[in-house]
Amino acid sequence: MAHIHDVLNDHHDDSTSEAASAIHCGKTSLGIEFGSTRIKAVLIDEQYRTLANGDFEWENKLDNGLWTYSLEDVWKGARSAYAALAASVLSQYGERLKHIGTIGFSGMMHGYLAFDKEGNLLVPFRTWRNTNTSQAHKRLSELFQYNIPERWSIAHLYQAILNKEEHVSKVAYMTTLSGYVHWKLTGRKVLGIGDTSGMFPINPETKNFESAMLDAFEKLPEVAQYDWNIKDVLPEPLVAGSEAGTLSAEGALLLDPTGNLEAGSPLAPPEGDAGTGMVATNSVRVRTGNVSAGTSIFAMVVLEHKLAALHSEIDVVTTPAGDLAGMSHANNFTSDLNAWARVFSQFAELIGVTLKTDELYAALFNAALTGDPDAGGLINYCFYSGEFLAGLTEGRPVFARGPESKMNFANFMRAQLFSAFAPVTIGMNILVKEEHVKVDSLIGHGGIFTTPKVAQKILAAAFNTPITVMSTAAEGGAWGMAVLADYLKHTDKPLEQYLDDCVFADAQSTTETPDPKDVQGFEVFFDRFMASLAIEKKAVETIPLEEDGE
Repeated sequence: MAHIHDVLNDHHDDSTSEAASAIHCGKTSLGIEFGSTRIKAVLIDEQYRTLANGDFEWENKLDNGLWTYSLEDVWKGARSAYAALAASVLSQYGERLKHIGTIGFSGMMHGYLAFDKEGNLLVPFRTWRNTNTSQAHKRLSELFQYNIPERWSIAHLYQAILNKEEHVSKVAYMTTLSGYVHWKLTGRKVLGIGDTSGMFPINPETKNFESAMLDAFEKLPEVAQYDWNIKDVLPEPLVAGSEAGTLSAEGALLLDPTGNLEAGSPLAPPEGDAGTGMVATNSVRVRTGNVSAGTSIFAMVVLEHKLAALHSEIDVVTTPAGDLAGMSHANNFTSDLNAWARVFSQFAELIGVTLKTDELYAALFNAALTGDPDAGGLINYCFYSGEFLAGLTEGRPVFARGPESKMNFANFMRAQLFSAFAPVTIGMNILVKEEHVKVDSLIGHGGIFTTPKVAQKILAAAFNTPITVMSTAAEGGAWGMAVLADYLKHTDKPLEQYLDDCVFADAQSTTETPDPKDVQGFEVFFDRFMASLAIEKKAVETIPLEEDGE
């Protein structure tokens, strides 16, 4: 009789051999996502299992008051993440990564990457984090009668026009981060429709830009003076599964300078992080939604119909299939939490305790569950940068309390988590309470949900709705992009059916329902949070902003 140890080893050997064969034969899909703090690469097989991954940490920087990443860092990060993944493949499976079945790139949505007709970058990449486009947001929203958030690419372009910036006359092409990478690797100026919908409004019927809005923009006197036409400047929108080009020989070397990576792999339409979040949580059907939490956070629900009114707090974007989705987006989420976690980690080291990252966050987060329902009267503002939802053009992290507040560790951590979810709740309340948007399921997605139950319970209290976390919650957008790349081989099915039947048929999940005490406690905290915003606004006025901000 075989010993159980031998049986397990045999099973491990079989699965490793199967994975090695899939890699050798190119029965794989690669997703690379350019997040705000990390570039992550994920390789999956045809059963959607993660075979290997690699990542690269990076940070945005302030350049003349604007948040940016250099294009040099884009490629350094892409190559580093891919090299780490390729090294993992070789180490685990003894295979040198050469031919990949399908590939896809995704990234932070919105922002401003403008190029001249020779392909030269005209100004440093202006990311979604910048809130210097208030004037453009207001004018375009009024013109279109459609919310154009400050983050959107068209707002950045129009603000540059209003500012009479010299480079505007030279603009020939504008895209997002994922679109830029895809362009350089394939030569195609295309973009997934979900990412495109964060550049300029999309018509859900035609799956293209709203033509009347394009015409209205082009007729603005300050726009009409330029030789270029906005229709030519924007990338071509593509729905999921569309042919979007193949990896060129030059592109293969750009990603993998070793020369091992072969050209010719089909590429999926490049998508935004909202779209990959929807895919990774199986939230592309009408009345499904997800909350994607990272450096920023957004909650979105796929809509049954257009919103009845214009709400400046709500982005209307699309799924990767082109269906409308309402989004509440907050610029700030984990930066403040992570800063406090570093403080507690350093304290632990001072008293001789070394904690792994997951142990540290588990201890901090679980403490929050033992605090007073309303966090004991404590107030926290997690604003590292400006926050449109709260009326802030800049941010300053602030922790405050009254002399009668119940200051203890549990309440401190509860206030941290409550405050992280508070900004996004502003927009979500509008969707649910004012527009009466129906939500059948809401799924949490992102690293914060890897600590069991805690973030789920807090979010369930904030939104007063059940929150589900799937077994794929920690996979992230890179995995979702790999799935979208694999979808190129399954376009006989609508995207939602493909996800149901192929990707998530056997997925495991857990659901936390709202605790009435937590719901009431969050409401008290939220009212205090909103009523005391003057504290944050005064902090913005009085605390200097460091150019090399975190």
